[in-house]
Amino acid sequence: MFQIVITGIGWLGVILCTLGYLLLSLKVLTADSLNFQALNIIGGLCLVTSALQSSDMPNVVANLLWVFIGLYAVGRQFKVNRVTEKD
Repeated sequence: MFQIVITGIGWLGVILCTLGYLLLSLKVLTADSLNFQALNIIGGLCLVTSALQSSDMPNVVANLLWVFIGLYAVGRQFKVNRVTEKD
């Protein structure tokens, strides 16, 4: 049962990351949108969970980097928004 849940989490990660890329490619989302970054961050975390279970460390590292890039982009966007609100 546990393995089925982990596999489902992994597939959810694939769906979320792919959906983010699809919506970006179709110009439904922009790269700096919170929705795009959220799809990538949550999808990446799902893929990290799945990769950790199977001890696939290169995949863990690649997806953690993906998550950190998304978090950096969100943090930068909040910082830019906060600065423009003060003006």
